[in-house]
Amino acid sequence: MGQNPPGGVFVVVSETDSNATGPVGPELLGRLVDHHAAALELYARQLCPCPQDAVQEALVELACQKTMPQDVVAWLYLVVRNKALSAARAARRRKRRETEAAGQKSAWFTPSAADAVDGQAAAAVLESLPQEYREVVVARVWGTLTFQQIGRMTGTSDSTAHRRYEEALSLLRKEMRLSSCPQND
Repeated sequence: MGQNPPGGVFVVVSETDSNATGPVGPELLGRLVDHHAAALELYARQLCPCPQDAVQEALVELACQKTMPQDVVAWLYLVVRNKALSAARAARRRKRRETEAAGQKSAWFTPSAADAVDGQAAAAVLESLPQEYREVVVARVWGTLTFQQIGRMTGTSDSTAHRRYEEALSLLRKEMRLSSCPQND
């Protein structure tokens, strides 16, 4: 946002600015941003996870005021504080709701010990396959490529890609001692 002047000294709003009774002008708003926004953001950072938002909302609120507050800088700190505290409360509520909702979600499928496949064992078996089989399985299952695309990629025909895929699944079933592997055709 803005920067504090050298030495971290805050700019004092001039006497004419503090005695003004009308709305905050763009010149004063610009000076306030230039001289106080960084410090306001630092102040808000200790209170909430979104300090820039709190400062921006306070500056917008200041720009919308019909009359200028008596002590503009103190007013900004108060409004930034209130905005930051509100944002922190909202973040805590959102986190609590999300945690509760995640705890109440039921599984779509009931896992069974008989259906479980050991991922590390499957990866080891896949790694032991010949390279031309392994690349077809990976391209088909994880890359979701068609046999035509796999054939082009490997420089073989569609039917050769399909045959290698089927042979690879057969070897995987045999090594994993599974009666069937999911079909991904």
